Amino acid sequence: MRVCGARTLARVAVSVRTDNGRAEQVLDLSTLHAGALEIRPADGLVLATGEPLTLSVREFELLVAMVRREGTIVTREELYSEAWQSELKPGDRSVDVYVSRLRRKLKRAMPDRRFIHTHPGFGYRFQPDR
Repeated sequence: MRVCGARTLARVAVSVRTDNGRAEQVLDLSTLHAGALEIRPADGLVLATGEPLTLSVREFELLVAMVRREGTIVTREELYSEAWQSELKPGDRSVDVYVSRLRRKLKRAMPDRRFIHTHPGFGYRFQPDR
C-alpha cells in the first residue's frame, strides 16, 4: 500500500556535503533491504516477505530512519526530528507510541522475527533477527 506523497518524499531527503563544504539536500529514494523487509521510499511501499505492509506515514518515516542506520542506536530525538521535522518537546512520547505500533505491525507480518530493539535511556536499534 502506498503511504507517502510529495511531503513524505521531501522528508526522506539526506544532507550531503559539496566540495565547497556546504550542505545540500538530496533525495535518497533507493530501495532498502533489511532481512525479509523491502522498503521502497520512492513508492512509499514496504514489503514483508513479498506482501505489502500497511503503515501510516509516521510509521513509514520512522522505519526508513531506523533502517538507514541499521545496527546503530538512534535516539528518540533523532527519530522525532526526521519523522516530524521538528524538535522533540519534553514529555512527548510520540516516538514511543509509533515505534510500538510499528513493532506490532512487523510482528503480525513476521511473528518469528524481531526487528526493533529498545535501549533504555538511549533509544532504538533496528536489527532484524530471529
